[in-house]
Amino acid sequence: MQTNITYTSFAALGDSFTEGMSDELPAGGYRGWADLLAGRLAARTPGFRYANLAVRGKLIGQIVDEQTGPAAAMGADLVTLVGGLNDVLRPKCDVGQVCALLEEAAERLAPSCGRLVLMRSPGRRGPVLVRFRPRMEQLFSFIDELAVRHDVTVVDLYASEALGDPRMWADDRLHLNAEGHRRVAEAVWQALGHEPEADWNAPLPPPVRPGWVARRTSDARFAREHLGPWVVRRLTGRSSGDGRAPKRAELLPYPAPGEG
Repeated sequence: MQTNITYTSFAALGDSFTEGMSDELPAGGYRGWADLLAGRLAARTPGFRYANLAVRGKLIGQIVDEQTGPAAAMGADLVTLVGGLNDVLRPKCDVGQVCALLEEAAERLAPSCGRLVLMRSPGRRGPVLVRFRPRMEQLFSFIDELAVRHDVTVVDLYASEALGDPRMWADDRLHLNAEGHRRVAEAVWQALGHEPEADWNAPLPPPVRPGWVARRTSDARFAREHLGPWVVRRLTGRSSGDGRAPKRAELLPYPAPGEG
């Protein structure tokens, strides 16, 4: 890995993880690891440009169809692609087809950018991870194969004990919280060859287990506010990203007036 490379532009592709949920901004909307990384890269390079094409809820086929073409045309120095988890977390999934689509995306993006970055996504410790671990690990093994074939950088977040800790996740138990996104940004920063500014994988202090009433209250709120709406969307064939445009659809200077 080369170090101290200057990146003048960055395009981020994917789903809610790259859009930034659930790193909420005070004025509304989400920030997330990609925005944090863009800010750090922009601080080193005048005229730095950034696009974030990610949209929550997108499946890998939608990412390939809707995001890879525009991103390839941008010709950004740096491109990140994270997708496929929404597919493998569904009750029925052809992991082989997910891998084939991910390879199609890599074949389209790698020749058009200076550096393509893929990720082994983090997983929140708990019953969902236990249930879907075989699918996730099949996908991540294929990502490792892509790295060799296409000279792709892979950031391994899945192996991180810290990012698997439930305290790094939002109340919806599906998305990282602000600290989780901050650590991902640092992990990518280091994978790009920059000097560490923090230990992104630093262990958390021992957890304090909440009492029975607090746990049941949290579970009930999770079911009411997050699990129920998610199930309804699955049953009705809808997605949280339906009709939603990317927050930065063009490769434009960053920060723009009012940002940063």
